[in-house]
Amino acid sequence: MTDGDAAVRLETVLRPVRAGNGFEEALEQILQVIRLGLVGGGERLPAERELAERLGISRVTLREVLRVLAEEGLVVSRRGRYGGTFVRAAPPGGSPAPPDGPDEHAVEDMLILREVLETGAAGVCAARPLTGDDAERVRAALDATRDAAPEDYRRQDTLFHLTLVELAGSPSLTAQYAAVRAKVNGLLDRIPLLVRNLEHAQHQHAALVDAVLSGDPELARAVSQEHCAGTAALLRGFLVGGTGSGA
Repeated sequence: MTDGDAAVRLETVLRPVRAGNGFEEALEQILQVIRLGLVGGGERLPAERELAERLGISRVTLREVLRVLAEEGLVVSRRGRYGGTFVRAAPPGGSPAPPDGPDEHAVEDMLILREVLETGAAGVCAARPLTGDDAERVRAALDATRDAAPEDYRRQDTLFHLTLVELAGSPSLTAQYAAVRAKVNGLLDRIPLLVRNLEHAQHQHAALVDAVLSGDPELARAVSQEHCAGTAALLRGFLVGGTGSGA
């Protein structure tokens, strides 16, 4: 991912909050940045002044948001010339699921929305089809998932899918997808990485890119739907009951 891509994605996720819920909405948006991996573990968040301006909040409110994130172990502040607020690297294996697990209806709602957004975006991309720089972006995102170390795989997987959604050409779609994907990632962080699942997901990624670049919307939607169904099955299996594969 280039610095330009990173800047565009931050602009998509970080937007002025509505009056009345500045603290809560700012916290939600920065959590999205972290869960989507737009700023990876060990990397620095934008400077306080830039964050406050993007979100349309005071630096006092922003500092309260960052304090909460630090208390939750998600960021750490460092002083000095090269200081700032840095995203903490996720511990190996992710976080364990709570004893009672997430709400089954909320999980189903989230997974359906994710499937609708991803399959729709895949179809739109294939219908265009992508050429030149856009096609290269997709190939580079695919390569990044293939070459990713296990601990960085889910971040690169997120960026791969986000790239396809962005290239559908609708900022509103991208913003909505970023929000739901951040929630899906929160659930994925509760389950283990399975080597066989990652291999299967990578084959699906390659097939999806082939369908998009060959201009086959029907195939792109079908591959994307199958891929989303695999993720859904895994999450149901570990968190609410069921089996499957995907990422």
